[in-house]
Amino acid sequence: MAYKHLTEDERYQIDDLLREGYSQRKIAQQLGRATSTLSRELQRNKGQRGWRPRQAQSKAVERLVMRGSANAPKVSTAAWEYAQHHLLHEQWSPEQIAGRLKCEGKDTISHETIYQRILEDKNSGGTLYVHLRCKKKRKKRYGSSKLDSEVFSCCQ
Repeated sequence: MAYKHLTEDERYQIDDLLREGYSQRKIAQQLGRATSTLSRELQRNKGQRGWRPRQAQSKAVERLVMRGSANAPKVSTAAWEYAQHHLLHEQWSPEQIAGRLKCEGKDTISHETIYQRILEDKNSGGTLYVHLRCKKKRKKRYGSSKLDSEVFSCCQ
């Protein structure tokens, strides 16, 4: 089952079904959700007077807004220029670049973000991927996503 946030309509459905005396398991089945999703919703979004759909919705939206600002920090231009320079001219790996940025006390960028930027560049017709150091096929990593395999397939 793919992860998807509960909607406001679903929260009002939950409220109606709770008032009718349905169990959490039955409500979850009715909504096509995992029982743990419903349990977490009822626990996490309750107030002093218990769980209420309007309050739950506003708490959920508030959390999304707060997380949005910190969830995907922006990469500074200076850090990305540093990464590009050392990738192109020094043939450093993304791991080395990330490590040096941290050691030098500059704005940081994770090696995964560097790989993602390289993949975006490749997909838009760029040639940054040519400067990656790996020259052989990468072994399949268990649990890796399609994105990871695309990044490393360019290193053959």
